[in-house]
Amino acid sequence: MKIGVITDCFKQSHEYGIKQAAKLGLDGVQIYATTGEFSSETLTAEMKAKYKNLLNEKGLVVSALCGDMGGFGFEIEKDNAERIEKTKRIVDLAEQFGTKVVTTHIGVIPANKSEPRYGVMLKALTECGLYAKQKGVTLAIETGPEKAATLLAFLKDTRGGVGVNLDPANFVMVTGQDPIKAVHILKDYIVHTHAKDGIMLKKNDPTKVYHAFAVGGVEELNACDGFKEVPLGQGKVDWKSYVAALRDIGYDGFLTIERETGDNPQRDIEIAAHYLKTLI
Repeated sequence: MKIGVITDCFKQSHEYGIKQAAKLGLDGVQIYATTGEFSSETLTAEMKAKYKNLLNEKGLVVSALCGDMGGFGFEIEKDNAERIEKTKRIVDLAEQFGTKVVTTHIGVIPANKSEPRYGVMLKALTECGLYAKQKGVTLAIETGPEKAATLLAFLKDTRGGVGVNLDPANFVMVTGQDPIKAVHILKDYIVHTHAKDGIMLKKNDPTKVYHAFAVGGVEELNACDGFKEVPLGQGKVDWKSYVAALRDIGYDGFLTIERETGDNPQRDIEIAAHYLKTLI
């Protein structure tokens, strides 16, 4: 397995994040590509060449692009045409940077397939997935809002090009799903993972949590009193068992460090990198 980090988590520029990843001896980086400097609307040919040269110089690859649309994901039908086209452009960018994964939150998948929202989300993800498949890319749904079995049923209803970005902390903090069991449930679809840790403080309603995130962003998510994100190795994710489970299913991709909170994210990222190296 390989270790990466999300460049945005350093709370500085992508260039800074790439250089820090190299200093830590990591294998790759994930880059947020929906808005900002690395978005398809902003990234000029000159800037693409600059980033490709920097990545090559530092011996890094792009583990994935983050194509998170924010808000309610693909739950609202009238918003989806624009979001689908934006996702396709991010897939194009992934192809250009040689990565086969675009990660995203898609909203909260209903457990009941008869709910109208289920069909709305499935239609959007099917179109995005088929486009990604043509490009040799997988659109990886990040775990969190629903149990693994619900996500698996949804994935089976798509028509290819849709997979899983497994974030074990989201399961531990919000859903109460055992991430080790989730690995085995979702084994055929896992193409990328996040290395994040956390603690559930009280039972949450995942739909309310993620809809609060949709309205208020990561600040609202971090303000939730039902859970707490903590530095890697200090939470309730059983990392030895989790990595062992990934090995059991033949996963040999990235564990990409994500640190969304904390006063000193750079220190926490360094702790996470050293910790993961002891496990893999």
